[in-house]
Amino acid sequence: MKAVPKKYILTLLLVILLGILYYQSNWLARIMYPIKYREAIEANAAKYGVDPLLVAAIIRVESNYKPELISIKGAVGLMQIMPDTAKWILEMEGFSKLSMDSLYEPKSNIMMGTKYINLLNKQFNSNMAEVLAAYNAGPGNVSKWRESNIWDGKLESIDQIRFWETRKYVDRVVYYYKKYQKIYM
Repeated sequence: MKAVPKKYILTLLLVILLGILYYQSNWLARIMYPIKYREAIEANAAKYGVDPLLVAAIIRVESNYKPELISIKGAVGLMQIMPDTAKWILEMEGFSKLSMDSLYEPKSNIMMGTKYINLLNKQFNSNMAEVLAAYNAGPGNVSKWRESNIWDGKLESIDQIRFWETRKYVDRVVYYYKKYQKIYM
């Protein structure tokens, strides 16, 4: 019988140790799933009554924390806000100091995106699945799906959502939201 080389045993022990540390401690998970712009996220989440971990999960899926990102469809910044949505939010009370250029600034983008989530929460009675679907596909589409019984608005039945991109989006945001809850709570 051949002897197992020491380097393989040490490598296996290191992998086991890292696995134990990963499951018993959040330090490695926090490295793998960081939350950037945490102060801005927490401040705006508190201001608009939105879960900060949900905001962080949306940012992770939308832009992976890249503030300069512009999508093919024209969505801008960390929270990938569409210019028309931004104009609508900028017309609201309390946003007069911001401009369309503010979409490129992380703090302002987070403020507008969190306000938009707040408005969607009001429109869809804080139903997370509907809010996330509306954030991605637009509130009009979600309302149509619900009114015509295409989708029942439940997370468990997102496979009924007409747009593949929106189904995938909701699923990914919920995945990161649960991951963040496990790590940061």
